[in-house]
Amino acid sequence: MEQRKCLECGEPLRGRADQKFCSDACRNAWNNQKLGSSTNYMRKINRILKKNHSILKDLNPNDKTTTYKGVMLKQGFNFNYFTHIYKTKNGRVYYFCYDQGFSALENSKFLLVKKED
Repeated sequence: MEQRKCLECGEPLRGRADQKFCSDACRNAWNNQKLGSSTNYMRKINRILKKNHSILKDLNPNDKTTTYKGVMLKQGFNFNYFTHIYKTKNGRVYYFCYDQGFSALENSKFLLVKKED
């Protein structure tokens, strides 16, 4: 009978017949390596979205205000990342980072809003 080995480190397995790893550490290491590249990509995007959300929230303490594009950019806002878009009946487009949104006005000015529940 061929001896079963841990998928991560190659150590012999003892115990259940369907066991694949010798320890939780090996199981975690194997799964982290397997999912690493896609997880890192998602982590990067989530970090950008959270930063955008934080910037919008800090600039909009009263749930509706205006600011300038330069102010947002200076704080590190990335206009390429948002969670969803909302278009009103009159055609105004709002871009949201979770519950914090922004819409372009004239002269590099932006309307900041908070989505109501």
